[in-house]
Order: sequence, then C-alpha cells, then structure tokens
Amino acid sequence: MTKASLLGVAVLAASATMGCAGKPAPPFDTLKTANLTAFRLQNYEPPAAAAAAPAAPGMLPGLPPEISTWVQQGAQGLQALIPPGLLPPGMLNPQQGAVAPAPVQDTTPRFHGFRILSQTQVIDEDLKEELGKILGNDSNFDNNHAACMYAEMGLAFSSGGPSNDVLISFSCNQVAAKTFAWPHPAAGMKPKTVQKLADVVQNLWPPGA
Repeated sequence: MTKASLLGVAVLAASATMGCAGKPAPPFDTLKTANLTAFRLQNYEPPAAAAAAPAAPGMLPGLPPEISTWVQQGAQGLQALIPPGLLPPGMLNPQQGAVAPAPVQDTTPRFHGFRILSQTQVIDEDLKEELGKILGNDSNFDNNHAACMYAEMGLAFSSGGPSNDVLISFSCNQVAAKTFAWPHPAAGMKPKTVQKLADVVQNLWPPGA
C-alpha cells in the first residue's frame, strides 16, 4: 500500500472516530426521542422501630454521614430533592417555625426500593437530549464516589422496549443503572456532572413549584 493510500485510510479512520465522539453511549443515545419519566425519590428512610442513636459530632441525628454532609453543605443547591420530614423542623428555613411534617404513608409507590415523592413526564426533547449527553458521556464520570446509594432522583426511559432505569445519588455522588449494563468504566459523578444535572433538576422541579 502506498503512502498516499495509508494517509487516506488514516484520515477516514479519524473522521469516523470524530463522528462517533459526540454521540451518547447506548442506551442514552435514544433518550432524546424516548418516553422519559423522572422521579424525585426519598433517599433514606430511618428504621421505624430502631431507637435513635446519638449522632457523631457535626452530624445530623438519624441520618447516614453521607446524607448529613450533603445536607449541611447546602445539598448542592438541590433542596427540592430533600425528602419532607427527613430534617428537623425549621432546619433549612428557621423563619417558618417548627411545623410537624406529615407522616409518609407505607402505600407510597417505590422506584427500585426508594419512595417516589413525585414524578413528571419529560416532554421537552432538548431536556431529554441534555440528559442523554450528560449520562452518555464517559468523560463525565470517575471512580471518586462514596460506597453508598441513597438516590434522590430516578429516570425511566423507553422507546417501546424494556424500560431503562437509572438511579442518581447526589449525596453519594454516583449513578447506578438498574435494568441495563452501565456503559462506562466509572459511575462516580465529577463536579461538572453534578452541576449539569443540578441545572436539569431545576427545570424538572423548579424551586417553589
């Protein structure tokens, strides 16, 4: 093969690689046109019959340390994902006074074991495309995450076949695929990934809505 031929093959290979680089990994490549439901989940449920154990210094009583730290750091601006009744009354908004939280009923539907607090059908194709780009790009993930899964958010999407279900934990800083093989080597969310998803959350559940 001549040098010119080799150069031509190299150019074609590079072009093919560049063409695929911007495409989300399956199954996220179908997310833009898929039927998508987003869930706001209760990330943690204190054991009903367990006695309240004293909290470690600086931690919130009755909560795992990962969630306690996440909440005390401002929940990364995602207060809408903090389940009702999880925190002591008035902690986030002292001006509101101590109002007893409404009890959570055991009949609440669940998404892969987590209570569904609310759900929304996502119609906006731009929003779905953005989620596909975030979750379908391996450069958005690394192995820097806590060894837990307290999910504040869930996604279920399908294009007519089996549902692709994903759990997202901001407090544990990782994503877990539940009904399909996770397409990337790592599942820990980088800081930029958290911010991108936080922007999506603000669109799904606007503050005060």
